[in-house]
Amino acid sequence: MPKLDRDGVNIHYEVHGSGPALLLTHGYSSTSAMWAEQINALAKQHTLVLWDMRGHGQSDYPSDPSAYSEDLTVGDMAALLDHIGTERAIVGGLSLGGYMSLAFYRAHPDRVRALLIIDTGPGFKKDDARAVWNKRAHDTGDRFEREGLASLKNASRERSTVHHRDASGLALAARGMLTQRDARVIELLPHIKVPSLVVVGADDTPFLPASDYMAAKIPGARKVVIPAAGHAVNIDQPQAFIDAVTPFLDGLDTRTPS
Repeated sequence: MPKLDRDGVNIHYEVHGSGPALLLTHGYSSTSAMWAEQINALAKQHTLVLWDMRGHGQSDYPSDPSAYSEDLTVGDMAALLDHIGTERAIVGGLSLGGYMSLAFYRAHPDRVRALLIIDTGPGFKKDDARAVWNKRAHDTGDRFEREGLASLKNASRERSTVHHRDASGLALAARGMLTQRDARVIELLPHIKVPSLVVVGADDTPFLPASDYMAAKIPGARKVVIPAAGHAVNIDQPQAFIDAVTPFLDGLDTRTPS
């Protein structure tokens, strides 16, 4: 499997199909394998780029805590696009992957053709709400250190069957990538200038208000709620997910790229 060397950290990635680039990022403690049931459909008309975030799956698990951050993750995404030779892409992901997609737009708006934000939260404006989230992220890291990969057994569907070499990267990623430092991403939403689709599972109760908020704040954003689906919406309802995403992607093909 191909790897991208990012200053000594090897990032696993896959490329499927041809056409306009579509970069999808998995959620925290999941891997690129979560998109397996979407590869055939999405790669028919796109160059589909899937990857494992550092500390996850088949990518490297550096032992230095400073090797895990939002900025480095955004840098990994830019490097992947450079590596496959594309300047602009449709950028999207689920949960942490969706948040990182928004962060990528903030850093590189000229490189984003459209956004696909799935079962995601945009962060927090208030410091106290962010502190509650960050405590939970640190607690997650502590749990992986105590219990190892066994702590995934009772997790949601996109995480309970994933393959990681060990839990060290997940612990460090929880503290360095899952935590948030400021309100830069949520404050970005009204300034997004590309077509955006917000997708959420109807049973993903914690993320329904966040999805409503993003759909209201991002100019011109569309929102799709998929019935009988939880946080792993593309795994719970793979065909309904494709049925929701395909018209959005097809609509982009009728636009003249700016």
